Amino acid sequence: MSVLVTLLGYLGLGAAAGTMAGLFGVGGGIIIVPVLVFAFGLQGIPSDITMHLAVGTSLATIVITGASSAWGHFRKGSIHRPWFMALLPGLMLGAIGGVFIAGNLSGTVLGTLFGIFVLLLATKMVLGLSPKPGARVPGKLAMLVAGGVVGAISALFGIGGGAMTVPWLSRCGASMTQAVGTSAACGLPIAAVGAITFIIMGWGNPLLPAWATGFVMWPAFFAIVLTSVPFARVGVRLAHVLPARVLRLCFAFLLAVVGLRFVLA
Repeated sequence: MSVLVTLLGYLGLGAAAGTMAGLFGVGGGIIIVPVLVFAFGLQGIPSDITMHLAVGTSLATIVITGASSAWGHFRKGSIHRPWFMALLPGLMLGAIGGVFIAGNLSGTVLGTLFGIFVLLLATKMVLGLSPKPGARVPGKLAMLVAGGVVGAISALFGIGGGAMTVPWLSRCGASMTQAVGTSAACGLPIAAVGAITFIIMGWGNPLLPAWATGFVMWPAFFAIVLTSVPFARVGVRLAHVLPARVLRLCFAFLLAVVGLRFVLA
């Protein structure tokens, strides 16, 4: 693949990820990771590291897109600071642990686990499962453990963690606005710590292509960031025009196809 075609592909991926994030209310990582795996394969990057490189690059992009989202929620006052601070230590420790788990898994095993996670998310969307609101705020230990689980799974699969943080915060008594806003803030430390740890874990790997630092591919990072943020606004506008149930089922079908592709690979 030529450099121009590769960059155009990355720009298109960022546009698609941003649009779907705004349209379906999910993090772009769930789209970015599988497409990057495919793109890296076309570039001849060894399959042993494509999954790790895709996850690390996805987390790096979420640092930028997540910062934009978190800032918007902060300005609207929808971030519940005490809950964010209670989750923060677990999020950071979990993110480091998730990357170390990923670093000790083969690309095939990591891809299979990613596929299973995507299939579970697709099932949730088809069934229309939503968190049951609660009123009891867990103690510091429960928040620490919850943060650790969210951070580990998010860093392991290159996502922002909203699919897990929002239900948890809702059960803690947060309104949906607070849950989404606080979840957006939680995604930022997960992505930052996860991306840095992926860079360290992949440092000096002989299989890495040019323009990669550890397990972060910089051309993909810059191109995706450039287009994903503005196209997220396009997705939000479309979400207010198109039928919600049809959108949810179509996206669930797409996730199911992606998940089966990774599981059966």
